[in-house]
Formats: sequence, structure tokens, C-alpha cells
Amino acid sequence: MNIHPLSAGLPEPLSQRTSPNNYHLLAMVTALILQLLFPAASIAAEYRLSMLPLFGAEEIHRRITPLAEYLSKETGLTITPILTADFSQYSQQLSAGAIHIGYENPYVYVMHAAYHDAVAMASTGGQGFRFRGIIITRKDSPIRSIKDLKGKKIAIVSQSSTGGFLSQSYSLAKQGIRLQEDCVVEEATENKQENVIFSVYNGDVDAGFIQEAALPQVKEFVPVESIRVLERTEWLPNWALSLSKKMPEADKKKIIAAIERLGRDAPALKAMKVDAFALTQDSEYDVVRMAAGLAKN
Repeated sequence: MNIHPLSAGLPEPLSQRTSPNNYHLLAMVTALILQLLFPAASIAAEYRLSMLPLFGAEEIHRRITPLAEYLSKETGLTITPILTADFSQYSQQLSAGAIHIGYENPYVYVMHAAYHDAVAMASTGGQGFRFRGIIITRKDSPIRSIKDLKGKKIAIVSQSSTGGFLSQSYSLAKQGIRLQEDCVVEEATENKQENVIFSVYNGDVDAGFIQEAALPQVKEFVPVESIRVLERTEWLPNWALSLSKKMPEADKKKIIAAIERLGRDAPALKAMKVDAFALTQDSEYDVVRMAAGLAKN
């Protein structure tokens, strides 16, 4: 079918023969015709998905792209994966509404629960729906216990990291060690777990705080036998998949239903290194608020 321009056959320019009122009427009729030809329902909503940049950009891209593709296919929505440079930029974009679907550690989630709702919790590393941090040193280090960390230089992922800060500081506090007052703490370059491990291996720091599952990730670059796990620290709820509170309920339901349909062998889960997702709610993360000394929003 040939669709001719609306102006076809007009004997003179529209501006010369149409009064302002008639012009607005024509604009309304034109808009109605366009809506009939191209219904809004057929135009997919567009949402941006991102992951807290725990690792390098290439690794994050490999992890989240298959999930974005899966959700787009299953929901009919347009889900675009995006990357952020560091924890700070991720947090800023989460609160600014630039990230509609987030995958973040529990601490970052509770800090931004005013903007996002946790809808699913991850099971990772064969540990179920919880995870913890570890404290590492060089194998030849004289440090033998948590008590020996007093006065020592410690690399952390970030003060926004659950597995690379909160889990460990919670354990230390239970043993009477005030991390910020009793130790020298420095954040890793770009808030990357691997940079904590490199700092420990190179002897730049006395100890490091990382997520338990992170150590095997660097075996190609650091001989893991040269690193000793000093302590495994407090268990906390696992990472949250969260949706913007401003997302329409109908689209939220589509995404949640698609997440429920993910089988354990789904390529999207394997890419993310997630064993499974289970539906969750905000109250599951209250223990994180307690560990961080935060009040519930």
C-alpha cells in the first residue's frame, strides 16, 4: 500500500490556507493517524542493565550481555547492557535513574534501596544464596591471625564492597578491632578485586580483603599458592538483581517472570557465573543494614 504525504494535492502551502486553530486540529488528526498506523504498544520500552564493576570492563561485558539479550527476547522490551568505570559511577547512575536493571552487591543495594527494589537474589559459587569475604596475606607473611592485623596496611576493594570490606570489617568488629582506627586502609585501584590480590602478592600491603570467589579469577596472573587465606569472614545475603522503582509495574512483572523461567543451565546464568536466581524482597537485606550500621529507608 502506498502512503502519500498528507500534503499531497494541497493547492497552496499549509501556512497560507490554515488558521492556527485549524492547524492544531490537523496536527491532532495527524497524530491520531500515526498512532493507528504505529500503535504505542508495538514500540518496546528501553531499559539499561548494568553490573557493579567488580572486575574489568571486558569481563563485566561478557557477564551481562547474555542476560540483556535473554530479557529482551523473553519480554519484548529493549534491554541494553551498559558499563560503568567504578563503584562510584555505578552508584551515581543507579540513583540518577540511568540504570534501570542493576546487579549489585548487598551493601550497594541497601544504600540505593530508595531508588531500586530487589527482586531476585543470586546463588553463586556453590555456596547458595549467601556469600562472604576472605582476608588474604602472602604465604610468607608473619601475620597469623586477625589480631595480628592491628597497625597493618590493608587493601580493600571499596568501602561500598560487601565481600571486599563489609564482611571482613563486621568480623573484625566482633573481635574488638576497629578497622578504620586500628589499621591503615586503602582502596584498590578502580575498586577491582584483582588489584587487591596484586597488591598483596607484590608486598605493597600486609593483607587484603576480597570476596571468597575472587581468588581463583586471577590464577593466570598470580600463583595462588603464594597467597594464604588468613580468615573466612561473616556470611551475608548474596548479590541482588534490582529494578528501578520508576519502572512501570507491567514491565517489572515481565522481567520478574523471565527471571523465574531461567533454568540452572541457562547460558545467561553461566555467563554471569550465577548458579540460580530466587525471587526476593528488600527485608532479606536487613542484616546487611545491621552490619553496616544503617537505618532502613
